[in-house]
Amino acid sequence: MNFDLIWNSLPLLLLGAAMTIKITAISVGIGFLLGLIISVCRLSGIKLLKAVSVCYVNVIRGTPMLVQIFLIYFALPQVLGTRIDPFLAAVLACSINSGAYVSEIFRAGIQSVDKGQMEAGRSLGLSWMQTMFYIILPQAFKHVIPPLGNEFISMTKETAQVSVIGFEELTRRGQLIISKTYGALEIWLAVAVLYLIMTLGIAQLVSYLERRFATDDRN
Repeated sequence: MNFDLIWNSLPLLLLGAAMTIKITAISVGIGFLLGLIISVCRLSGIKLLKAVSVCYVNVIRGTPMLVQIFLIYFALPQVLGTRIDPFLAAVLACSINSGAYVSEIFRAGIQSVDKGQMEAGRSLGLSWMQTMFYIILPQAFKHVIPPLGNEFISMTKETAQVSVIGFEELTRRGQLIISKTYGALEIWLAVAVLYLIMTLGIAQLVSYLERRFATDDRN
């Protein structure tokens, strides 16, 4: 085991890890908003919105993320007539993918709230949308923290797939270092450890949020 190689490669790998965190945070953030909108549309009762949201979720969840990346980076430029930056393509693919899964998380969380809450809100004179955002969603959010944390962890690992379009996140940095040093064992081991550190950190943050909301409920 060449520990000097790991140590010398660490700065580049850490830059890759920082980029992985950046793209994950942006993608899950956009996916959070997109998923929230899609889940509300799906539960709104408006047939057109429901049909569009169901189609979106089924298509994204039913196709590999790698294919989605290829479609955005290689196929979409043929339609637009211009090249797409690898970072933008990575964010778009990861955000669209995350949005489909987050929408199902929110849908399950909303449906876990007692139906009487909607009836109570409407009886107070609130519209369906007002009741959803002021009464239902705040209660549902407490239920969706664990699965949202799992989605964040999953997306942290899934971002490795954007390396196929040359985007230099952690996995791609590892590949480039190996191509120059041939230290596959040392570099892939270091990459794995960095991914482990990131996912364990996210898991600890999610656990903290769960305890925080549990404490607020008791108070």
